This record gives sequence, structure tokens and C-alpha cells, in this order.
Amino acid sequence: MKIGIQELLVVFIVALIVVGPDKLPYYAKKLGQAFGQFRKYTEEATKDIRESVVEPLNEAQKPLREAMAPVTELEKDVRKNVNEIKQSIADIGKPTKDANETAAETPEPSEPAEAEDPTTLQSKN
Repeated sequence: MKIGIQELLVVFIVALIVVGPDKLPYYAKKLGQAFGQFRKYTEEATKDIRESVVEPLNEAQKPLREAMAPVTELEKDVRKNVNEIKQSIADIGKPTKDANETAAETPEPSEPAEAEDPTTLQSKN
């Protein structure tokens, strides 16, 4: 929760009215000390939880992660193969890049040779 300047100003004015201007510094000091102690206790509790719960759980998970590594690699390989098969199935019926290239490389059938003129045939004979 974030408190903005307006909220702090409202709290300060209400505290000034309720406590009075002469006792406000004393209570502000006490409130600051209480927050300091609260922060100290929460930091200690967090440290204790981390040492007694989180770190042992991480240690227990380490062998499990090592045991799962081959399974994870296998899963990645299977997913890759499945995706390749899906892509192959999706590409069925589509012209391939190789087919387009070979079609461009093969010469188009030329027009049939013109029948030679019979007069030229006779002169050759």
C-alpha cells in the first residue's frame, strides 16, 4: 500500500487536532520507534522462515530437478518433432521451393519444328 502526500497531510492535520501541537513530536517519536521495532521483528521472522523453510525446500528440490532434466530434454525433443510433423502436414499440397526452382530451370517446350518446305526437300534429294 502506498501513501501519497495528500494522505500524509490529512493524517498530520488529524493528529495535530487530536493530540495537540505540544505533544505531537513526542508521539511521532514513539510511532517512529514502534515502526523501527516492527521492521526489525519482520526482518528476523523473514530470515528465520528463509532459513528453516525455503532453503531446506530448495535443497530437497535440487535432486528432483536433476532427475527431471532428462525428461525435460525429451519433452523438448518430442515437441520439436511434433511441430515439424504439424508443419509437414500443413504444407501438403503447397508447392515447395525446390519445385518452383526446378520449374524455372527447365526450359519450356519449344514450338514444334516447322515442317520443311517441300521444295527444299526436293532440292536436297
